[in-house]
Amino acid sequence: MSTESLNRTSHVIEDPKVIEDSKVVEDSNVVVTPRVNVDVLKQRIIDQKKKDKFKRTIIFSTVCVSLGALTLLAN
Repeated sequence: MSTESLNRTSHVIEDPKVIEDSKVVEDSNVVVTPRVNVDVLKQRIIDQKKKDKFKRTIIFSTVCVSLGALTLLAN
């Protein structure tokens, strides 16, 4: 089985910004990018979930208040 396809797919072309910030290993020409902090990503997910929950709460409250107001006006 040929390893040419595996070798081609292992070299990922990055954005120019990412390549500027990363380091190049001279002997193998492989781009080493900085590691990603998983805790930061988890915190972003938690913050996004909080925002979504707040939006749902506001929408639900608005619907309830509107129904209550309509009920009072109908009587």
